[in-house]
Amino acid sequence: MLVLSDGATQKYLHRLIEHAARIKLAAIYQDRAFVDASALMSHGLNICRHFEHAAHHVDKILRGAKPADVPVELPTTFDLVINLNSGKALDIPPTLIALADEVIE
Repeated sequence: MLVLSDGATQKYLHRLIEHAARIKLAAIYQDRAFVDASALMSHGLNICRHFEHAAHHVDKILRGAKPADVPVELPTTFDLVINLNSGKALDIPPTLIALADEVIE
C-alpha cells in the first residue's frame, strides 16, 4: 500500500499504521513522520534538507538577486527509511535494507 501525505492521512496516521500492521500489509509512506510513528517504511523528501536549500534561495534574494534570476529547482534526493521493528512480521529483503538511507532497529 502506498500512502501519500496530506491532512487526512496525517490526522489518522496511527490508525493507518495499526490497520496495515494488523492485516500484515506492507505499506510505504511518503512522509518520514509515519516511520517515526512506527510505520514500516517511507520514501520521500527530506524536508529539512529542502528547507535548507530554500533558505539559500531566500538569502540570494535578500542580498539583492532578482527573484526571476533565482532558478526554480525540483527535488533530486529522496530518503528511504525502514523501521525493522515494524517489519518483524514481514520478510524484508536484505537488498532493500542495504538500499535504505536510514534503518531504524
